[in-house]
Amino acid sequence: MTAVITRQDQQPPAVDTGRDEGRGASVPVQIWVLTGRSLRALRNPAVVLPSLLYPVIMLTLFSQIFRSIDKTPGFPAGVTYIDYLLPAIILATAVAAGARSGAALTVEMGNGIIARFKSMPVRTGSVLVARSLADTAQNAIDLTLTLLLGVVVFGFSPAGGVPGALGMVGIAVLVGFSVSWVFLALSAWLRTAQALEPITGVVTTVLMFASSAFVPLDSLPGWLQTVANVNPMSETINAARALALGTADASSVLLSVAGCAAVVLATAPVAIALFRRR
Repeated sequence: MTAVITRQDQQPPAVDTGRDEGRGASVPVQIWVLTGRSLRALRNPAVVLPSLLYPVIMLTLFSQIFRSIDKTPGFPAGVTYIDYLLPAIILATAVAAGARSGAALTVEMGNGIIARFKSMPVRTGSVLVARSLADTAQNAIDLTLTLLLGVVVFGFSPAGGVPGALGMVGIAVLVGFSVSWVFLALSAWLRTAQALEPITGVVTTVLMFASSAFVPLDSLPGWLQTVANVNPMSETINAARALALGTADASSVLLSVAGCAAVVLATAPVAIALFRRR
C-alpha cells in the first residue's frame, strides 16, 4: 500500500497584488485603471471632434470679427490681433474642457455606471480624480493641436517664442484641471444634465466674455470693466498672454498657479463629499 501524504501546511508564496483585502486595488491603481477607461473614449471620433472644432470655430470667428481691433488706440503696440487672441482661445478651450468633466459625470450617474462602481470596492475619490485626469489629458491634446493650428493656419508668432507658447499651454492645462473640479462638484450636487447645463452656460460665458479675453479692458464699458477686474480669469488670461508675448513676470505666473491650486483645494473635497452622499 502506498500512502499519500498531503502537506496542508505548505502554502504557495504570497503574491502582492496591490490590493487591500476587502477594499479592492490600491487608490493609485484604481485611478490608473479608471483614467485609462475614460481615455479609451478618445478612440470614438464623435467624442473627439466636437472638442477640436470648438477652438477652430472660435479662432475663425473672432479673428475675423475683431481683426481690425489691433489698429485702435490702447491696443498693445506691435502686437497682432491673432497673437493677442490665441491665448484667450486657449484658455476658453480649457474652461470648456473643465465643464465637460461635469457633463460626463452626470451622464455616467444617469446611465448606471456610477452605481456599478459604488457596488465595487472602489474609492469614491478615485472615480472623480480619474474623471478629472482623463479630461485634463484630452484637454492637453486639444490645446496642443489648437496651438499648432494657430501657428500653421492663422500665423500665430508671438514674441515669447516656443517657451512662452508652452508656458501659456501649461497655464491653460492647470486652469482646465481646476475648473473641472468646480463642475464635478456642481454635477455631484445637481445630478442631472438638465440642471447642470444652464449653470455651465452662465459660468463659462461670464468667465470668458466678462474678462480681458478678446479686447483690452479699456475698450469695455465702465461697469463691465469693474466685473472684468474682479474676474479671476482676467488675471489668468493676462498671465498666459504675457508668457506668449514674452512680457511675463514671475509674480503673475505664480499667482495664476496659486489660484488654480486654491480652486482645487477648495472644491475637490466638496465634490468628493457630495458624490459620496449620492
